Amino acid sequence: MQHTSVPSATPWMARIGAPLEHLFPAWFALVMGWTGLAQAWLRGSDLLGDTALGLALVAGGFAALIFCLLCLASVWRLKLHAHAVRKDLQHPIRHAFMATFPVSVILLAALGAALFQHTHAMLDLALAWFWCAGSVLEFVATVWVISRWLRPPAEGGLQWPTLTPALFIPVVGNVLAPLGGVPLGFESWAAAQFGIGLLLWPILQTLLFVRWGQAGPLPAKLSPTLFISVAPPSAVGLSLLQMQAPALAVWAVWGMALFFLVLTLTQLEAMRAQPFGMSFWGMSFPLAAFSALTLRLASTPEGAWLQLPALGMLALTSLVILGLTLGTWRGLRNGSLLLADA
Repeated sequence: MQHTSVPSATPWMARIGAPLEHLFPAWFALVMGWTGLAQAWLRGSDLLGDTALGLALVAGGFAALIFCLLCLASVWRLKLHAHAVRKDLQHPIRHAFMATFPVSVILLAALGAALFQHTHAMLDLALAWFWCAGSVLEFVATVWVISRWLRPPAEGGLQWPTLTPALFIPVVGNVLAPLGGVPLGFESWAAAQFGIGLLLWPILQTLLFVRWGQAGPLPAKLSPTLFISVAPPSAVGLSLLQMQAPALAVWAVWGMALFFLVLTLTQLEAMRAQPFGMSFWGMSFPLAAFSALTLRLASTPEGAWLQLPALGMLALTSLVILGLTLGTWRGLRNGSLLLADA
């Protein structure tokens, strides 16, 4: 059965809005990547000074612009292509990317708090409400994604082939809660939400290892999403620092993140063989989060030996995200991205 646009849409609106049918939720990964890059440059200000702070402001402003554009486009998509949104909710893999929206909100609120908190009372209030909205939406998204596992396989329940690193996205949103929640005055709830992510992360990681044994490697086009495995330990480390946890605990999760990064890099050749698609944005936030954590540790006395590698990671992450952005721009211009399963 072929779906048509809503009757109220004029022909030119339908023509312009047609590509939006394939504006999958994964597009909010652009916001996550650029916000993560802004956080990384902000962490680099201890080593690089005001230059890093200025670049953090630029990256954060660009992330906010992308977020606003994607929100407008998503509302338009819901109006013109409600059936496509329902398909995303029912899709065995894409449904997990729904969490990229609340994660983006949490990240933007945390970045806003780091850059502008206490500059004006109204701004502090707006950031607090914005963070709360993202936190609640993230909690709801996590419950919804995990509750799908309780369904029979025929109704979208858990199956080995559908287990992919994308399921880490709701987990990452929860463990990131303290980054904005603690400075904005929501320490208790932020810690509770952090606990949810800390519970689910090792479970999902174990299931993913079992999935590789049961169903084999990921489909080739999803291979770049292997980088998402780097995000949970990196985000946990950043939040532990925010909650003033013992330094050895932070070093422990940094080691986990480093392991998953090196493990993922062993599959780089397979990734490079794939045509550019939105799955490549799965590289962005994990690299940015790992860079931010490494920079934080490099600014400590016991982590001074990490200063040069941390700056190298920051430069590499910046180049990767710039490359992904240029690739996305080219894909939008030539029409190769807003397609089914692009």
